[in-house]
Amino acid sequence: MKAVRVHDYKVDPSIDDIPEPELQGPLDVIIKIGGAGVCRTDLHIIDGDWAAIQDPTLPYVIGHENAGWVHAIGDAVTNVAVGDTVILHPQPSCGLCLSCRAGRDMQCTGDAFFPGLSNNDGGMAEYLRTTARACVKLNADTNPADVAALADAGITAYHAVRKAVPMLWPGTSAVVIGAGGLGHIGVQALAALTATKIIVVDKNPDALELAKQIGADETVVADGNQVGEVQELTGGGATVVFDFVAEQGVELEAWQMTGPAGYQFVLGYGGQFQAPTLDFVAGEKNVIGNIVGTYNDLAELMVLAQAGKVTLHTKQYALDAALDALHDLDAGKVRGRAILVP
Repeated sequence: MKAVRVHDYKVDPSIDDIPEPELQGPLDVIIKIGGAGVCRTDLHIIDGDWAAIQDPTLPYVIGHENAGWVHAIGDAVTNVAVGDTVILHPQPSCGLCLSCRAGRDMQCTGDAFFPGLSNNDGGMAEYLRTTARACVKLNADTNPADVAALADAGITAYHAVRKAVPMLWPGTSAVVIGAGGLGHIGVQALAALTATKIIVVDKNPDALELAKQIGADETVVADGNQVGEVQELTGGGATVVFDFVAEQGVELEAWQMTGPAGYQFVLGYGGQFQAPTLDFVAGEKNVIGNIVGTYNDLAELMVLAQAGKVTLHTKQYALDAALDALHDLDAGKVRGRAILVP
């Protein structure tokens, strides 16, 4: 099969011919990929930013946002059958540790792995090996390419919004910084789950126009005056700020946009957060980190997606054009999410 593989860090991956994956255990599932999302994390992987954390053996296949059709199943798999349309939770978990039993799949301390990040081949290929615990069954008429990026970008955004729902009653305000691949899903999740006032901040006029179409009540151009504009729109700061950028100083702007007793949810990464401890004490502000959502988050998000309440805006590329997709993403030319289709 064809697959996009990283051979060395800080250089472009290559498209190689490699053997198809095989079943290794009774709960394994082989997926015929119908769509693989191209994520900014993939750019960080190529740059070697994740090497110390995951330490994969090179070369390996990247791609952690995957959907497709069940191609083969292990002897103990009962929740899906060959031919089923599925989207995959990005981290198959053990199901036995305390974190898994509490529903926190992404904090599994057992036999978890992360195809495309850990030492396991990902989904920028024609086939992928995962496990039964990762599979969320979809309507048969769902096009995997239309939903693939919800497997990571979608549940990361949804996970944060889901945690913030109790704080976002009518009369509150929520700021979304960055209306790109994750942010535009966050806007739709906020619109579907809350009655809060949604304010979107982005430097790209096209992203702001999209935000208006999918649920934003107000938009603010990030032109250097965005902090003051947000403070004015929110009467001194938002109830919740979702920072989908969190680098190049944006993480500090997000703190300034957060109102007293408010919550700053950090979803992007690459920057460094610093604030005087007095601001925490006097303002009673909260800073909350977010990683990939749970299996239940993904299942709930797919209910919204299949009901048409969350739509993934995508640009599709053939698998052979993977480098074009990665370069376009790096250059900021992708509105929404880039999807590879084998």
